[in-house]
Amino acid sequence: MQITGENTRPLASIIIPCKNEGTNVKMTADSILAATSLDGIEIIIVDDESDDGCCRFLADDATYAGIKHLSSPGLGAARARNLGASAAGGEFLIFCDAHITVPEGWLEKLLATFRRPGVDAVSPAIGSLGNPAATGYGQTWNERLETVWLPPPRNMGITPVPLLPGGCLAVRAGAFRQVEGFDRGFVVWGYEDVELSLKLWLFGFNLYLNPTVKILHLFRKRHPYPVSMNHVHYNLLRMAYSHFKEERIAKIQRQVPSGRLVKRVLDGGVLEQRERYLRQRKYNDDWFMNRFHIPF
Repeated sequence: MQITGENTRPLASIIIPCKNEGTNVKMTADSILAATSLDGIEIIIVDDESDDGCCRFLADDATYAGIKHLSSPGLGAARARNLGASAAGGEFLIFCDAHITVPEGWLEKLLATFRRPGVDAVSPAIGSLGNPAATGYGQTWNERLETVWLPPPRNMGITPVPLLPGGCLAVRAGAFRQVEGFDRGFVVWGYEDVELSLKLWLFGFNLYLNPTVKILHLFRKRHPYPVSMNHVHYNLLRMAYSHFKEERIAKIQRQVPSGRLVKRVLDGGVLEQRERYLRQRKYNDDWFMNRFHIPF
């Protein structure tokens, strides 16, 4: 499976971060290899300090010789994705969870969405591996800023959505790098995909859902590595300080136990990031909430 020559840029890079995925990451790799035309495509798996040997198959079987395998020292979900992106040469970056399956022709259909004017990022519909009839069509926020799945769009047409789920998300590499990728200060897990979606919209990019493509995702009852609510709340507060007006930041602080976390977030340089984003973005958070009728 080679995709890139010395002077050839791949069309797309599929980036799969993983940590303690057991057999899931092999399932994902096998599904992608079986269902994808690999002409002009590279696959990058980022093993973020797994201790279960889940990526050993990459070295043991020549079938996977064309997959680029990176190791990272426990960076967390956001920064492991960024590491994969830093090694990617594709015009489009496709971030996939390491516990999905894909149908024949999924990538060609997903990438074809970018031929439409103004499309900068796109996700497929995402169904449950355990119950494929249960399908979400992009995501939004409710009145408590909780992420909720959207129903199928009218006439099953390609449509803008506020949030693209990180289980499978394709984005123009130029747009991804212009917004500085996934938040570089996030820890462990939580809010990485929705923060990127929000940031892309605020910087003037457009996100769409292509419901004609559907992948299946393993929705797990627990993480295969330690994730605490402090990790999730830290990332939520960092997102708020990066993008929201003061009233929304205060509202989030009232919703979560934020005392010591706020100091940690501020000590992590978020205010410098906020100032940089405010200078660069095209829209503010009021515009985003009004655009998608989010009551927060």
